[in-house]
Amino acid sequence: MTVNDELKQLITILRSAENIVFFGGAGVSTESGIPDFRSEDGLYNSKYKYPPETMLSHSFFVENTSEFYRFYKDKMLHPNALPNDAHFALSALEEHGKLKAIITQNVDGLHHSAGSLKVLELHGSRGRYYCMACGKSYTMDIVLETEDVPLCQCGGIIRPDVVLYEEGLDQRILGEAISVIKAAEVLIVGGTSLNVYPAAGLIQYYNGDKLVLINKSETSYDSYANLIIRDNIGETLGAAVRDVFGAI
Repeated sequence: MTVNDELKQLITILRSAENIVFFGGAGVSTESGIPDFRSEDGLYNSKYKYPPETMLSHSFFVENTSEFYRFYKDKMLHPNALPNDAHFALSALEEHGKLKAIITQNVDGLHHSAGSLKVLELHGSRGRYYCMACGKSYTMDIVLETEDVPLCQCGGIIRPDVVLYEEGLDQRILGEAISVIKAAEVLIVGGTSLNVYPAAGLIQYYNGDKLVLINKSETSYDSYANLIIRDNIGETLGAAVRDVFGAI
């Protein structure tokens, strides 16, 4: 990436800021080989009988659990995906005391894999599972090792600890996300079209004057942004953080 004016502005912001919050979506993980919803390989272009919103809904899980897991294992797990420069750059910002929180719509767990500690997972995590009958916790292995519906030792159905369509967000996590955004000096939003609510509405709680949008396409919040960068988020954050700290 060439050091253009937008990147120089981002570097200046990162150097001076002491309270950064990052809000990210599916585009953060596409450079790790995880397709987003609308790309050529994304969920909306998958060859299934029902659309993703239906197959990843609460009612579909309850009524068609076997088909839910067939789709989930095929399209949602990506067990071999690794963090990219965006994840590592954010982890470095946190390690140096500048980044106070990551708010993510993703369920892939890659922020944790990169070493980030303060991660607010709005939609849960594909790495966590629990029995609906007794509450026992499981890891992704139980799904990978089971051909059909994974069952607990007690006989109960095991489900992913993710927020399905038709389900509400965890109010504790949502409240914490609102608090850190309200207090943020800098809010960096990356890899999201900001079309999915209520998550996208969190941006409205930002009170500062350093709203940075890093996204390849336009968003409904572009007119509110103080800096817009139309480029790969991993490439952009990686280059900026390396300039500030020398490495990520």
